[in-house]
Amino acid sequence: MNNETSVTIIGLGLMGQSLASAFLKAGHPTTVWNRTPAKADQVVSAGARLAPTLDDALGASPLTIICLTDYQAVRELLDTSDIELGGTTLLNLTSGDSAQARSAARWAEEHGVRYLDGAIMAVPPAIGTADAIILHSGPQSVFDTHESTLQALGTVSYLGADHGLASLYDVAGLAMMWSVLNAWLQGTAMLKTAGVDAATFAPFARQMAAGVADWLPGYAEQIDNGAYPAEVSALETDVRAMTHLIEESEAVGVNAELPKLFKAIADRAIAAGHGGEQYPVLIEEFTKPGN
Repeated sequence: MNNETSVTIIGLGLMGQSLASAFLKAGHPTTVWNRTPAKADQVVSAGARLAPTLDDALGASPLTIICLTDYQAVRELLDTSDIELGGTTLLNLTSGDSAQARSAARWAEEHGVRYLDGAIMAVPPAIGTADAIILHSGPQSVFDTHESTLQALGTVSYLGADHGLASLYDVAGLAMMWSVLNAWLQGTAMLKTAGVDAATFAPFARQMAAGVADWLPGYAEQIDNGAYPAEVSALETDVRAMTHLIEESEAVGVNAELPKLFKAIADRAIAAGHGGEQYPVLIEEFTKPGN
């Protein structure tokens, strides 16, 4: 990577400080700015330059990374700047939704700003390691220009020209994370009633999660083809197992809301005539607007 490329970080919460530290560690001249200057003390002591003003920060580097609380804060901050932003490259790593990302991209286009939207799939201590996955969406030419610099942050991934993709991947990843964790907690609660602790169950649960993950490519092929032959199990068979899960949860005195939700979705699909098809047919239910 080109370690001579300078970068600017705007926003020095825990994540912003970690971003700045990673660039400094990789040898990039790093300028920082935060509304509360004291938050810059740690990264300044490590070699970062504290910009005296927002305009100075925006003009200091060919690449400016913004990491604030939300998109409204980003817009409010940039609207206070008097600097001519035309030709500036901004990477917004602020959390938000896809509509906000696309709106920010339109604002950037109106102001002549080269704009990438992004999402950080990592906790602050992981920044700068391969475990930190940084998602990017927007013009590929802009990403390609700065890819080598961005690699200082971790494993960088380009998703496509649609600025909303990074946010969509972010929330899709969160859906996976919480679903896996909630399913594990359901099983853990059930086994605790038999005196099995969480640490004992965890290795088996991990094996189950890995096995399910192996199904995803084949299931994805069915979804993309719009055909769901019951190669392994029909949905009507899965529902009988869901009923067993509900009954067992209630019998041992464990909350059964989660398995009841599973079954309610599957029941709707069966009522629509999909009982003889394989589990991925439930995508037909997930793609419907909620009530």
